[in-house]
Amino acid sequence: MIPLSMIGKPVVAGTRITVELILEKLAAGVTIEQILEAHPRLTRPAILAALEFAAQALRADVVYPMMWNKLHESTRH
Repeated sequence: MIPLSMIGKPVVAGTRITVELILEKLAAGVTIEQILEAHPRLTRPAILAALEFAAQALRADVVYPMMWNKLHESTRH
């Protein structure tokens, strides 16, 4: 359901809508309903699949020490 297509970024199958775009919109406070209205080719199951894809990608055994340091430093002030 989430193939690689747009400049190597994962997209929702049958669209050019990236998982990244969906995550950015949700993080900005846009609701799933608003995303569906703005992108009629999307479905609720497709958005949920994008979220699951992102969660699985973050479960990989990858450590992001630079990001952790930046997050940690920003909370010390």
